[in-house]
Amino acid sequence: MRLLPAVVTASLMLAVAYYVYIPLPDAIQEPWKLMMLDAMFRTTMHLASLKAWLGFDHYIKSIRSSTEGFEGMMQAESGGGVMPGVKVTDTTFAGIPVTVYEPPAGGEGHLRRGLMYYHGGGWALGSAKKGSYDTINRMMSDELNTVVVSVEYRLYPEVHFPVPYLDCLATAKHFLSPEVLASYAIDPERVAVAGDSAGGNLAAAVAQEISLDDTMSVKFSVQALIYPVLQALDFNTPSYLQNQYIPVLHRTLMVRFWLQYLNVDLSLQPQLMVNNHSSDITPELRARLDWSVLLPPKYKKSYKPVTGGKGAQGLTKEVPGLLDVRASPLLAGAEVLAKSPRSYILTCEYDVLRDDGLMYARRLQDAGVTVTNDHYEDGFHGAFSFITWPFEFEIGKRAIRGYLNWLKNNL
Repeated sequence: MRLLPAVVTASLMLAVAYYVYIPLPDAIQEPWKLMMLDAMFRTTMHLASLKAWLGFDHYIKSIRSSTEGFEGMMQAESGGGVMPGVKVTDTTFAGIPVTVYEPPAGGEGHLRRGLMYYHGGGWALGSAKKGSYDTINRMMSDELNTVVVSVEYRLYPEVHFPVPYLDCLATAKHFLSPEVLASYAIDPERVAVAGDSAGGNLAAAVAQEISLDDTMSVKFSVQALIYPVLQALDFNTPSYLQNQYIPVLHRTLMVRFWLQYLNVDLSLQPQLMVNNHSSDITPELRARLDWSVLLPPKYKKSYKPVTGGKGAQGLTKEVPGLLDVRASPLLAGAEVLAKSPRSYILTCEYDVLRDDGLMYARRLQDAGVTVTNDHYEDGFHGAFSFITWPFEFEIGKRAIRGYLNWLKNNL
């Protein structure tokens, strides 16, 4: 009987280890920390699914409440990212909530940089002023003498595409107006737009629209895209297949985020996973995301293009958002890309979205745009945000430093 507690304890420890452990590439540093993070996310999603099945709450709302609580804890432990002298104000731009970070330096006669930031989270999660976003924006404001505007655009399930995009576009136009820039003492020649993941998607789409708008006297001078999601027609690129089980963004979750954003029935997920939804697109359109041409050979490996079958033919007509450049900036024509501002694109080797970023970098370069592709061979999706306790990764610190250094030299 004395052995029973020891046996139970050992069994529980083995069960926990089995649940937490996932195989990871050798190049990923601090693997057990990433495994623990992934286990927490998986647990949160399982509990959210259970609550939704029981009718207690919406799946995404349950995840949102859990992650927001976690972000609040990280922010408290890191001291809230406090930077002496940085003024933080909650206000609205064009009716959309924003948080404005103003640096201590500057003043009359001293113009500052300006940057508009859109947070990630699959168009469903995250907040402009919580967790690591708050910390990063404070760092940016303090170190680079920048007025940072972080946008709290509306999210799924309350809204679908194109509402988040329209929110971001409205705030960008407001921010870029000469009157607003002057009120914050911002140099109109030094204004950037940036975002990570889904926020990178929104930043790219907004940058394209602003570049084409002849009514805008001030346009973005640079764009900084952190592992952006840029297309929804090919979920079988080499990076989607190579990294489909790598934390924290699994392939199935990214497809689900797209279905939710575009207001598509979730039962169609299996069709999208095999590219059936894009089997009937035109050759011209397919060439804009043809990874067999756009990717460097080292990333193609032995993967083959998957063009899909007839299971979901016609879906692009039923869901026009699939072909809308406001949702999928990678689909824009070369004449649009040519007007894009100087670009910084951060990509990670172990990220399903790696090839979206690499293909966009190539197409921008082919269109004559100056592009810096900052690729992290040991990086994974979300690394940019993991810079505070208890999930503080060295790769995250390096990614933040690379982002800030590029902006310091190019904005």
